[in-house]
Amino acid sequence: MIKTILSNSGVYRLKNRRNMRALLLVSLFACALVCLSSTHSAFANALVDKHNKTGTEAFEHARYAEAEKSFLAAIKAAEASGANSPDVATSLCNLAGLYTEQGRYAKAEPLYKRALVLYEKAFGSNHCYFATVLDNLALLYKAQGKYAQAEPMYKRALSILEKTLGPNDPDVASGLNNLAALYKEQGKYAEAEPLFKRALAIDERALGPNHLKVATALGNLAELYMTQGKYAQAEPMFKRSLAIDEKALGLNHPTVSNDLNNLASLYHYQGKIAQAEPLFRRSLAIAEKTLGPEHPDVAAKLSNLAGLLSEEGKYALAELMYKRAMAIDLKVVGPNHAVIGADFNCLAELYSAQGKYSQAEPLYKSSLSIFEKAYGPRHPKLATVLNNYAAVLRKTNRAKEAAVLEARAEAMRPVK
Repeated sequence: MIKTILSNSGVYRLKNRRNMRALLLVSLFACALVCLSSTHSAFANALVDKHNKTGTEAFEHARYAEAEKSFLAAIKAAEASGANSPDVATSLCNLAGLYTEQGRYAKAEPLYKRALVLYEKAFGSNHCYFATVLDNLALLYKAQGKYAQAEPMYKRALSILEKTLGPNDPDVASGLNNLAALYKEQGKYAEAEPLFKRALAIDERALGPNHLKVATALGNLAELYMTQGKYAQAEPMFKRSLAIDEKALGLNHPTVSNDLNNLASLYHYQGKIAQAEPLFRRSLAIAEKTLGPEHPDVAAKLSNLAGLLSEEGKYALAELMYKRAMAIDLKVVGPNHAVIGADFNCLAELYSAQGKYSQAEPLYKSSLSIFEKAYGPRHPKLATVLNNYAAVLRKTNRAKEAAVLEARAEAMRPVK
């Protein structure tokens, strides 16, 4: 599972593998705390700035209740200066980014839409601030599998950025990365690749070959190649991304942890367990040290390592890690977040691998229920769970029930 955050965060993405918690990749400009942080805006006032800074820090450490309180305070303080102030829009976007991360999509959408109106009034509909909110709203739709709604917003945001900043600006590269990520998630790899490549070329030319944003762009393109099984093309890119981040950030930074996790996942996908395991363990150790033992990124990395240990037959240790990951996620995001559905699927897969089908089945049902509530009944991410559940039904001589689930999963495949 891969998780996306605006500048230096990982993203949970569902991989078409039996372990649904896939690698953590960085995708710039894609979500969460909008780049219009009042810290950097000319129209900021001190109190709004203070609340947004506090909220951002809390968000980055997964203290979501604290972050929500701060962002609400920022909105209130900004509104005191004028209901149509750009500071209001900035604070609304930060709160919406938090809600998106928590899977509270219905609460996030009206906030982004209100921010769009405010920025349009203040700067017009062809300003980069307006484009940024469009981009974040597109991400919200993408997270829900509403690809038809997300694509035109990504394209419009990209068009605005190209017109206002020029075709070779790093923010244009970020917009390209986001549109490419949308295509990749739909399996439209031929459309995604040239966009990822153009983004990388822009960043290298504008920022130099050793910039952190170049490392991110390399990771995005490498992940696309890995998804297609082009491991020989992916590996040098993951390694170069890791080298850039280690040099710039040091050996014990959360971004380096993500890079290690990505490279480990590449080896895992190739069955190179001996190469993958120490990287997964180092990634987990860095995340625990830098983010704390109860951060959701720690949970994701616990699950990735548990998946590898399960394949080695170390079921007892894998089970402990999966359960610890779920405990972290339950504490941070609550029982109805999509990531809990992924946790249930992982644990179900572990039991299924051991032939404990009676323990696996209710977990698959719980996973499906959570995903259906989070994404709707036809989101492609449900297909992995449906197929996993169907496999258990076939092993327990329930072929007719399995066929129904398999047909439903097939109907959810993204249209290429």
